[in-house]
Amino acid sequence: MKYVSDIMFWISNGLLIPVVVGLIFLFAKSLLILGSLFAAYQARRSSEQKLGPLFSQLESHNLGSLEGYLEGVKNPSLFLRYTSMLLSADRPRREYLIGEYELQAQKRMSSISLVAKFGPTLGLMGTLIPMGPALVGLASGDIASMAYNMQVAFATTVIGLFAGAVGYAAKRPATAQMQRDMNRLLLVSDLMENHN
Repeated sequence: MKYVSDIMFWISNGLLIPVVVGLIFLFAKSLLILGSLFAAYQARRSSEQKLGPLFSQLESHNLGSLEGYLEGVKNPSLFLRYTSMLLSADRPRREYLIGEYELQAQKRMSSISLVAKFGPTLGLMGTLIPMGPALVGLASGDIASMAYNMQVAFATTVIGLFAGAVGYAAKRPATAQMQRDMNRLLLVSDLMENHN
């Protein structure tokens, strides 16, 4: 049994470096998510002042007002690009474009979900792995080794929880926005169907 526990100890200690590298990657990714979320919020806030009323009054006879708005946008978002393509597409192409938009939005969401799920997981692994050597250091009286391992354990916990919290906080508004955009694309497609 001692051999088995020694092998498990070596394996878990060998995982510490990949876990720390993964946590650094997730931390950087969470900072990028925060930045992109803030930028998307700013862009969406300014465009929503015009888009909200436009979509609430949109009917099959006034689709031209949406086309006019889209022509004036300089750097369109993914949603606005697909809306623009939708307005000039026939029915099969519209269904294809809506599916493609959904795939693109899901791809973006999967990146956020990855950070939300793996941040705490890697943080917990990074906490538990150095605990073994810390306990060994405590038993042998090596307080410096124990303190270092505990420092690593707590640092990985904090980084993992931070990444998970950012992922979770970013996922909710991103999901709501994706659903709103999907509803609007479906509305445009249905109005075009009624118009023809």
